[in-house]
Amino acid sequence: MAELVEYMGAYKLMKKYGIRTVQSAYVSNAEQAIKFAGGKPIVLKAISGKALHKTKSGLVALNLTGERSISSAYASLVRAAEKYKPYKILAQRMVGSGVEVIIGGREDAQFGKLILFGLGGIYVEVFKDISIRVCPIRKSDAKSMLDDLKSKGMIAKDEKSAAIIEGLLLKTSRMLLENDIKELDLNPIILHDGTYDAVDLRVLK
Repeated sequence: MAELVEYMGAYKLMKKYGIRTVQSAYVSNAEQAIKFAGGKPIVLKAISGKALHKTKSGLVALNLTGERSISSAYASLVRAAEKYKPYKILAQRMVGSGVEVIIGGREDAQFGKLILFGLGGIYVEVFKDISIRVCPIRKSDAKSMLDDLKSKGMIAKDEKSAAIIEGLLLKTSRMLLENDIKELDLNPIILHDGTYDAVDLRVLK
């Protein structure tokens, strides 16, 4: 049976393959969260293997600035997370707005490792605009995955954005093949200001 990889373990795996992630750290109290923020906006999340959809479960607090808002959000998260024990509170840097995409992976009994790409965030289930390939993929495959999408014009507004996506797909394909990964979800990955950040990670081995 597949087991959820501890969040910071998944975070380190992304770094190993050059996949850009948001600066993150576990915090044990509101004071640690305030220190992590250092006066800049942060996100707080309650991480638990029993809560697959953190936002729907009320386990995410966004765009927190100032000691008062961070302390209040921390207390609220702890209360909301009580029914999902065991859990940890994760602090992350807040990423600016941008286009949200998803990159996922699955192990299929017939085809082996599959890689998925599409419009991400809350739009995954709404529009179901996704493309799937069997790993390993080549650069031409990564390009065709983007071309498959109805939302291509929204996602890749220029050549640089397209190149970022293609590079991410190639790195993810390699990671899926080189590790015993049953399921992978990078959702959302936020494309912004000529770069990107994977802000939520889920890996099952």
